[in-house]
Amino acid sequence: MDKINQFIDERNWRRFHTEKDLALSISIEAAELLEIFQWKTSDEAKEDFEHLKEELADVLIYSYMLADKLGVDIDEIIDEKLIKNKIKYPIETNE
Repeated sequence: MDKINQFIDERNWRRFHTEKDLALSISIEAAELLEIFQWKTSDEAKEDFEHLKEELADVLIYSYMLADKLGVDIDEIIDEKLIKNKIKYPIETNE
């Protein structure tokens, strides 16, 4: 997060990064990531692995920025969500 914040502050971009705009940016970048896979098999999409990594990084950067802006700890909210998911989707037993 420090590297991301330094990059933003050096360019004076923070004023553009409202919660709404960061959420929009996540969606836009996720669509760009999805576009790599459009009309292709997963293997075909992975042929342009560098582009795939760049778009995934964009999604993650904006996600980290939104978490930072909201003052939430990413590890904490992931742990909380996994706990909820374990309840919602229990491991099935074959008894």
